[in-house]
Amino acid sequence: VLTLDTMNPAIRRVEYAVRGPIVTRALELEQELRKGVPKPFTEVIKANIGDAHAMGQKPITFLRQVTALCLCPELLTDPNFPSDAKERARRLLAACGGQSAGGSYSASPGIPLVREDVARYIQRRDGLPAKADDIFLSTGASDAIVVRGQRDSGHPPGDSGRGATPRPFPRRLVTKGPLCRSWRWPRDGQCPRGRWHWGGGVSLVSPRLRGDRVPVSPCPLSVSSGQVQSRECIEDVIKFAYEEKLFLMADEVYQDNIYAKGSAFHAFKKVLMEMGPPYSEAVELASFHSISKGFMGECGLRGGYVEVVNMDPEVKAQLSKLVSVRLCPPVPGQMVLDIVVDPPKPGEPSYERFQAVRRSVGLIGINPDPYGVGGMSPESPQHPVGSYPHFSDLISIPNSQEKNQAPDMFFCMRLLEETGICVVPGSGFGQREGTFHFR
Repeated sequence: VLTLDTMNPAIRRVEYAVRGPIVTRALELEQELRKGVPKPFTEVIKANIGDAHAMGQKPITFLRQVTALCLCPELLTDPNFPSDAKERARRLLAACGGQSAGGSYSASPGIPLVREDVARYIQRRDGLPAKADDIFLSTGASDAIVVRGQRDSGHPPGDSGRGATPRPFPRRLVTKGPLCRSWRWPRDGQCPRGRWHWGGGVSLVSPRLRGDRVPVSPCPLSVSSGQVQSRECIEDVIKFAYEEKLFLMADEVYQDNIYAKGSAFHAFKKVLMEMGPPYSEAVELASFHSISKGFMGECGLRGGYVEVVNMDPEVKAQLSKLVSVRLCPPVPGQMVLDIVVDPPKPGEPSYERFQAVRRSVGLIGINPDPYGVGGMSPESPQHPVGSYPHFSDLISIPNSQEKNQAPDMFFCMRLLEETGICVVPGSGFGQREGTFHFR
């Protein structure tokens, strides 16, 4: 009954660059190494996705202490745990059904206490009011973006939606359907007020959008945090969303990872509100954060949130309904999120250690061409997340054509086979034709 021909066609069109054939081969190589198969390397290094702990980062002690105490309350009598970790665990357990962190569902939008703490965090960060009612906790930012994208996915005017192609819109997924369009911004492009790092600007996108848009309403505009954007360029994105009547989705999971000189994090919400009317009253925004990134790197615990701004109350009620279908986000992830947004304070037993470990998570220098490939352009990452070196040419192009692979895919596969380093080809991210990158 269920075949490739009868299944949802939108699923067949989904591509996810950071987990694909290269990662499948990396897992096979790991199994071969365990079995003693000789290789020119001793381990597989997975640099395909932002997984800090898999690359050797150690967990933040306080996060794990509170999580352990919540999952095993018997440890609350253990003298090896600091008093502030115990106080935090008791506070969180009191907010859980049956005081059970792992055995009870939470409210579908998340534990009310945690949502209130997230609202206070956003208010401290931006200096603007934030309400717990506008915050939905999630299974990481990716899950929140999927849910938001499903709610926002539009259909052609006049169409009831029946028979329209479903349009999943999660972060970094490319949907090759008739109702979704993407635009590549040249590396050397200029935004109206100056350079927009890693890409072009709104002035380049706008004409393409207006000339190549399928009549879909509403249409979300997803902005990923692959690079640090200037305040001026964020303003241009907001103006663009206002002019084109786009729902703005801001992926801000790397807000704690900005180290480059002269760079700073600017929250989309803060910029939007400071721009004033008509933008602050009309542009609808959803901003996302996660415990998987930042200084935490807690990818496996799965926790995050989305804050919605200027959303129609009736639409927000529908979002609440959609969220309730998923029952609730993982409760341990919610607890770690609570610690992230409300960390140890000065004078508390865990404060100094927590701050010392947090400061130790910094930017590592990158050799853009460690294997002497040649023709490789260095990237200057502004945070330790993803760098996209590009090649002026690839000597492997003829071989890649023989294997029916994109040249950068061929290079990445060879790199994996010969060095054990797993990276992602730029062709998985929609790079400009004739250019070659890896992430």
